[in-house]
Amino acid sequence: MFDKFYQRFSKDIGIDLGTANTLVYVKGKGIVINEPSVVAVNQRTKQILAIGSEARNMVGRTPPHIVATRPLVDGVISDFEVTEAMLRYFIDKVHAETYTFLRRPRVVIGIPSGVTEVEKRAVQDAAINAGASQAFLIEEPMAAAIGSRLNVQDASGSMIVDIGGGTTEIAVISLGGIVVSKSLRIAGDEMNENIIQYARDNFNLLLGERTAEEVKFKIGSAYPQEQALYAQMRGRDLVSGLPKEVTISDTQGREALMHSLKVIVNSVKSVIEEIPPELISDIMTKGIILAGGGALLRGLDKLIGEATQMPIIVAEDPLTCVVRGTGVVVEDLEQLKDVLVPTEFAKIPR
Repeated sequence: MFDKFYQRFSKDIGIDLGTANTLVYVKGKGIVINEPSVVAVNQRTKQILAIGSEARNMVGRTPPHIVATRPLVDGVISDFEVTEAMLRYFIDKVHAETYTFLRRPRVVIGIPSGVTEVEKRAVQDAAINAGASQAFLIEEPMAAAIGSRLNVQDASGSMIVDIGGGTTEIAVISLGGIVVSKSLRIAGDEMNENIIQYARDNFNLLLGERTAEEVKFKIGSAYPQEQALYAQMRGRDLVSGLPKEVTISDTQGREALMHSLKVIVNSVKSVIEEIPPELISDIMTKGIILAGGGALLRGLDKLIGEATQMPIIVAEDPLTCVVRGTGVVVEDLEQLKDVLVPTEFAKIPR
């Protein structure tokens, strides 16, 4: 009875709790928040100083007692209390005009497909402690498929590759369930590390994480480009200790990223090998859908297409596929309850 009372005043929300960015969908409104999953904490007082975009601007620029950190690593919670504070911040931001004691939304959260029961429970507990009345979980590849407008409850098969910040999710979906899946802890963040390691090994240059990410945006590619691209890498010379600038081309960028890209491509191929023959023909007709921020890497569709001999389609606005999928579920929880991860502590009231 109380849940129904709170639902009259609360705004049910869908959350893509990503390693790099957190996106929030509000029922009836759409996507209202898209901020980095970064929290700045004062280590002396344990006080949270900033969350989201403001905290991201502090990364690498803080005094020793202030740490700007990501509370999620590889798609799972690494710091429970900070994650809880971040979720509370986003829930409060959505309900800014509602009375405090009435903020008890139902929340649908996207999680990687390979997480353990303990990790699932941690996400739900964090959401409940942050003010949710109920917390439902949906696997990210399922949410991404729904957000890409695939009919996941149909008997025909669909295949999606969701490349986020911390994880790459590969899944084949049919009849509202995941038939075959693979979750890799290699994605956008690992590609940034590849660039940092390449600069260290080839130029004795120490790069910051944000600089590496900017280089990836400017020249990152998975396939040879028609026109050469160049970017400047600025960091510290490991030999002299002085500032140093190096110009890098897209060819060198591909060389840096190739290790991670090969792992992703080989994993896609290994999932295809496990697909039941009845579903292979459906996927050959529909193609493989690419979602997540990694789908925007230049030429990645060509690289995967060449390796798998299948058509590759980049989803419309791939960055928001997961949160749009959680939004579709939030709009009709009763009808889509079968696509949620079954848990004993989040029941949809009849």
